[in-house]
Amino acid sequence: MSRLSLLLSPVFVVAVCLWIAAQATTAPQPSPKVETLTATNDRHWYKGNLHTHSYWSDGNDFLEMIALWYRDKDYHFLSFTDHNTLAKSERWVDIGKVKAGEDAYRKLKERLPDWIEEREKDGKKEVRLRRFTEVSDKFGIPGKYLLIQGEEISDKFHTHPIHLNAANIQEQLPPLGGDSVYDVMQNNVNAVIAQRERTGVPILVHLNHPNFHYAVTAEDLMRVRGENFFEVYNGHPGVNNSGDAEHASMERIWDIVLTLRLTELNLPLMYGLAVDDGHAYHNIPSRASEPGRGWVQVLATELTPEALIASLEAGRFYSSCGVRMRAIGYRTDGIDLEVEPDDGAEYTIEFMGTRRGTSTESEPVLDKKGEPVHATRRYAKGIGEVFQTSKGTSAQYRFQGDELYVRARVTSSLKHPNPSEIDDPQRAWIQPVLGPAAK
Repeated sequence: MSRLSLLLSPVFVVAVCLWIAAQATTAPQPSPKVETLTATNDRHWYKGNLHTHSYWSDGNDFLEMIALWYRDKDYHFLSFTDHNTLAKSERWVDIGKVKAGEDAYRKLKERLPDWIEEREKDGKKEVRLRRFTEVSDKFGIPGKYLLIQGEEISDKFHTHPIHLNAANIQEQLPPLGGDSVYDVMQNNVNAVIAQRERTGVPILVHLNHPNFHYAVTAEDLMRVRGENFFEVYNGHPGVNNSGDAEHASMERIWDIVLTLRLTELNLPLMYGLAVDDGHAYHNIPSRASEPGRGWVQVLATELTPEALIASLEAGRFYSSCGVRMRAIGYRTDGIDLEVEPDDGAEYTIEFMGTRRGTSTESEPVLDKKGEPVHATRRYAKGIGEVFQTSKGTSAQYRFQGDELYVRARVTSSLKHPNPSEIDDPQRAWIQPVLGPAAK
């Protein structure tokens, strides 16, 4: 099916129209949120990664070996998100041609000698890539370890790469393109929503690494309907999480998006994910894109795609690159945080957000010649203001009455053992909640 025919198909149009109608009742999310996120007899913290690559696209290992890596490291769930493909067909790879082929083959042969399927073709050694269902059935453990089918829908606008992940996707979706960066995102988000509506299966869509090639600005992202998640932390060393002199960091983009969504666009909160974006599974640690750098901790009633996605969409999670939380308390009058401390670590807890009345005027970023740069615009410092800083393993923030939203960041004195960017600290990102001024 062509891109145009897909966009104009009755199923697609009806599904998207139903979703747009629903948005009028869901933006912004209810506030205040009253809930304590902590493990109980009925709810558990599940650690997982939502961005993973394998030999099915540009990773350098087999699905089964990647699944075992995460299982061995006590992860509870993992979503495979290869570029523009699902691991559903029969595919063989030439060990001499794929990245790290001989190394990956040797490790697979040692770990799973009775599982590997190989053949000689034209004098070359080939191995069959296992389908997702084969790997999930063999290595998943009900209630303990879950594998989720996903896709990185990899699109672009001119030279700007625009990638979105769809977790728990049922059918592969082709990139649809568009007339702008925003249009590309919206078209592909609409396609995911249409599949979700048609199948009745929950699918989580999120924007990947906005600062990869500095492709996506806050102004592009803030307007996308149905896209309420983005990667505030991506473990790939080449995605520019911290930005540079001309380009905003991921956290700065987050605060701008949150502020404009609440004050001008009447759209829901944007949640921030931490992910690996793993491609390289040998010679760890190195400066390659490796597993184990960023993850989400989701509080859910059970380890199923449905329960995990429901909790993610309700904001019952935090993102981390090392810091663990014991409890996150959302009260009518504020937020209470308690860290699960590591030996030798000291913690800084910051509460931040934007106050009612803060200017949302902006100006373009200019290069040395005075020409506008494709970058997030400059906004007032009051957007993303740090309201309170505390030291220790617990902190409480009480609303002053003029906050549009409040989020929190917990920073450890310990460095990340294998960071995305040199000298990254271990951190946790607590999801935003609406403040009193957003009512």
